[in-house]
Amino acid sequence: MGASFGPPDTVVEMGKFVHDCENEMFCESINTKIPYFNAPIYLENKTPIGKVDEIMGPLNQVYFTIKPQEGIQAKSFKAGDKFYIGGDKLLPLDR
Repeated sequence: MGASFGPPDTVVEMGKFVHDCENEMFCESINTKIPYFNAPIYLENKTPIGKVDEIMGPLNQVYFTIKPQEGIQAKSFKAGDKFYIGGDKLLPLDR
């Protein structure tokens, strides 16, 4: 099987924007699973906006940062904006 570089067939809610910090997006997870490092992050319409950069916080309150891809400005988002991830880029908490 070859690697797929396009958007996934389906995306699931991953997190919501809290604020921008040093041109990255600081987000609160709204998913019960943990995102892979460097996993692509999308808008609901599957437009890619960046990749997961850091994951922090306790397992019951996970936060993560998104490193935006070129042309995406972290400060262009507002609090509560939702971001999405491919379901194959999530780890269950029991790992």
